Amino acid sequence: MRKKLEVQDYRDGVLRADRALLGRALTLIESNRPDHQQMAQELLTLLLPETGKSRRIGISGVPGVGKSSFIERFGSRLIDEGHRVAVLAIDPSSSLSRGAILGDKTRMEELASSEQAFIRPSPSGGSLGGVARKTRESILVCEAAGFDVVIVETVGVGQSETMVADMVDILVVLMLTGAGDELQGIKRGILEVADILAINKADGENLQAAEAARRETEHAFHIFRPEGREIWPPRVVCSSARTGFGLDEIWKLILEHEGTLKEHGLFEEKRKTQDLRWMWSMVDESLESALRHHPGVLEIREGLEKAVLQGKETPTRAALRILQAFGLERSFE
Repeated sequence: MRKKLEVQDYRDGVLRADRALLGRALTLIESNRPDHQQMAQELLTLLLPETGKSRRIGISGVPGVGKSSFIERFGSRLIDEGHRVAVLAIDPSSSLSRGAILGDKTRMEELASSEQAFIRPSPSGGSLGGVARKTRESILVCEAAGFDVVIVETVGVGQSETMVADMVDILVVLMLTGAGDELQGIKRGILEVADILAINKADGENLQAAEAARRETEHAFHIFRPEGREIWPPRVVCSSARTGFGLDEIWKLILEHEGTLKEHGLFEEKRKTQDLRWMWSMVDESLESALRHHPGVLEIREGLEKAVLQGKETPTRAALRILQAFGLERSFE
């Protein structure tokens, strides 16, 4: 039977980068038990002075784009340069369907075997917001353990790009080649949040098509450049995990992006803004959960939903009745 750990035990283990205790600390954070959540928040408060010193990098892209191979090659390259790399993998589809989580430890065998790397799949179950909260807190724990590069990997399923962009310093979106065909799949949301877009698997016979795709994607960015991106217009590059092509350029751009934000006083401002949005997202999520499970709301919810569906009640009036049942008196203007 394992020893029951106190908060101080977790703290000491994380700060000395004890891998076993680091894993147990992350399990504590992922737990939904109220007593575990209380301990987790106490632990995070103790660790806060040791956080914030890593480069937080988001990697996104559709399934099959080669994220795991890219991260393994990219992470190994950083370790060769003396960095310590933590990889946190989010699978939003898993959190919503409670299905299987990403098997990253089996897909990144070389990186997982390194003492200078730490790979952690996302917790399954819970809401998308819950997974985001746990990933944010896991970033802080990994930073306190001395990992100076934290990579957050996610499956590209629409909302996930925005979610990850709001917890990292820079977002790299991987795309497949196809000589321009993939431009059909570029969502406006990606254009708004991607800092680097990499045309991946640019090797062998695919290299020429990847370069053509890079030019067309770069042109798309010029046409649809989102507002507020003047300081750092998104960059488009080609990359290959198989050959290592483009990885040096991507790391150089990551450092350049950080330098540009710091030069304009935006780096720390971005992190502070992310923390505030994180706080309010937790408030919103908790309030919604409390409202939906309130006895007074549960009593009238089914009847109101049926009335709205049958056109017997307006959505606005139904919403007001729900808020009143929850104990709020307000009107919609």
